Amino acid sequence: MAVRRMDNVLFVVDDMDAVIAFFVAIGLELEGKGPLEGRWAERVIGLDDVRQDVAMLRVPGGHGKVELAKFHRPEVIRPEPADAPANTLGIRRVMFAVDDIKDTVTRLRALGAELVGEIVPYENIFLLCYMRGPEGIVVGLAEELT
Repeated sequence: MAVRRMDNVLFVVDDMDAVIAFFVAIGLELEGKGPLEGRWAERVIGLDDVRQDVAMLRVPGGHGKVELAKFHRPEVIRPEPADAPANTLGIRRVMFAVDDIKDTVTRLRALGAELVGEIVPYENIFLLCYMRGPEGIVVGLAEELT
């Protein structure tokens, strides 16, 4: 038995359009967006009376995807601060390889995103940074230097 691939990672969001714009600025492509509800969805996620909007964004030329969900019912639960630090339990970030880290940071800053720390080199192999975007979503960016 082996894992064949990782299909996607899910972010539950409040401002779907802002988060879509954030991921599009990184370079992902919007694959689709629409409502999701019904008994089959309730059975899969274990919640009753579900009504949500979902969006799927894909990595160009790759297999990775980011799924976004905005719940209208039931009400969302906010278990952690929006600007949770890197040592908070749970999923802290998702990392993307980019062609030009400084250009990507500039595009994300134009949307209100902020650097968490600094852009730093790692052993002359990568430039790395974390960016905090809408809804407190943190992404890592990596530019290969070789």
